[in-house]
Amino acid sequence: MKEIFVKGMTYGWNTTRGAYRTEEAVESMKKLKATGSEWIALSFFTFQETFSSTEIIFDYGHTMTDRDIEFAVLKAKELGLKVCLKPVVNTRDGLWRARIGFPADASVYWEKWFSSYTNFLLHYAELAEELGCEMFCVGCEMINTESRIAEWEEVIYVVRNVYHGPLIYNANHGKEDGVAWFDKVDIIGTSAYFPVAEDGDASEETMIKNWRKVRDKMYLLHKKFNKPILFVEIGCRSAKGCAEMPWDFLHTELPFDEEEQANFYSSVLKVFWDEPWFAGFFWWDWKTKLYPTEDAKLDVDFNIHGKKAELVLQEWYKKDVKVFS
Repeated sequence: MKEIFVKGMTYGWNTTRGAYRTEEAVESMKKLKATGSEWIALSFFTFQETFSSTEIIFDYGHTMTDRDIEFAVLKAKELGLKVCLKPVVNTRDGLWRARIGFPADASVYWEKWFSSYTNFLLHYAELAEELGCEMFCVGCEMINTESRIAEWEEVIYVVRNVYHGPLIYNANHGKEDGVAWFDKVDIIGTSAYFPVAEDGDASEETMIKNWRKVRDKMYLLHKKFNKPILFVEIGCRSAKGCAEMPWDFLHTELPFDEEEQANFYSSVLKVFWDEPWFAGFFWWDWKTKLYPTEDAKLDVDFNIHGKKAELVLQEWYKKDVKVFS
């Protein structure tokens, strides 16, 4: 039987301190709830200076405060939404967090970094426990650190001492096999930005064919660790060609295409919805400040508000999840 199925959405990414506590953010969360979502991944970040820094800092000009997080969590609960708290470390030099790391033999640097990361994570794990968050994410797309098995197992061990709900780790698509310690978390997460369109063919049929290949690989991952799989990030911009590169956020010149985005949503929902080992979706992403609904066709970003993909998701999120025994 499925113990958990997340009908979710990532909320509030790439915003600065105070942004959760605005009237427009509250209204945005209400519109998120109207998609049929039952969960939010409350995802925010702080910095380390470079990919090779050993200290993670609280940036008083950027990082969400505990008061911001408490406000957002309590507002979500007021609306009937469950919360996965997802603190993330980015690099101020602009390199993707997957590059964070040091040479294999640089043990003193690894020790310093994991000490700082553990302190960072424990702060938010304690907050998640106090606020009653229903899930906690221990890391996101940190590919160059994932081979440090003993260090990650220790991180998860100490987090479990302060947070007693389910833990998830967010790997990156195609890199899941590099996480040998998935047995230590409760749910296997991945950023499922798999390229499912091909050579300009963004039909739903082509995407379904390619999602089935992904499904088969995810099933093997599930069997290896006997853990449910959750797409803790997944999405596609409403721009032509983006289903071939769903991770893309840079090519803002691409023309608006809500059909391609809607096909991306529909195809993966059809392939994964009834799989007994599959634990759901946190779609990427829903902003704290929404564009006016009438301007939806001017937006080529990930948000689905006012677009065809929103209607697709609403229909699926109305459905019951099939129970397996």
